[in-house]
Amino acid sequence: MQHTTARKRPRHTVGIDEAGRGPLAGPVAVGVVIFPPAFDWRLLRGLRDSKQLSAEMREVWYARLLVLERDHGVRFAVSFSSARTIDRRGIVRAVSGGIGRALVRLEAEPKRCEILLDGALAAPPHFARQRTIIRGDEKEKAIMLASVAAKVRRDRHMRRLAKRFPGYELEVHKGYGTKAHRDALKRLGPCDIHRRTFLRSLSSWT
Repeated sequence: MQHTTARKRPRHTVGIDEAGRGPLAGPVAVGVVIFPPAFDWRLLRGLRDSKQLSAEMREVWYARLLVLERDHGVRFAVSFSSARTIDRRGIVRAVSGGIGRALVRLEAEPKRCEILLDGALAAPPHFARQRTIIRGDEKEKAIMLASVAAKVRRDRHMRRLAKRFPGYELEVHKGYGTKAHRDALKRLGPCDIHRRTFLRSLSSWT
């Protein structure tokens, strides 16, 4: 009897990164971008780590991501974990939960995904083919684009929150612990979107 070997289906490359791990206020955002097996990586020529891009250039790349989604088979999702979730579960579990939710939303198939993650991030363990890359947001285009998606969507969200919680200048510092933010905390105290567990280690606002 003749045996045949099934041809392995090509894998999708998945880039994952987060934005907003360190701020005193607002959610942490996780960006997940899934690239088709035959993706033309030349389409990302000129892309850099989101922290090295101006806010304007991040918006330009986000617009390009929407085009890649429409015309080139790229899929992406951004998942938020709130300040309350961060306080209750801790930042590491909040980020992990965001990764899992985004992968579920994108209907990612574990056996068909090659996942690249920045820093100390990890995908759910049933995604066997995953690789964490130190400073991956500076080395891998897939992670860079995920970083842009997470950063742009979180910055937009913080600008909306600034209208709900005026006085903290959230639209400027996006929740990070700048002097202006700490001064506002001294005047106003924390609001609903502040991470209480982060404020405990910040003695200068009390």
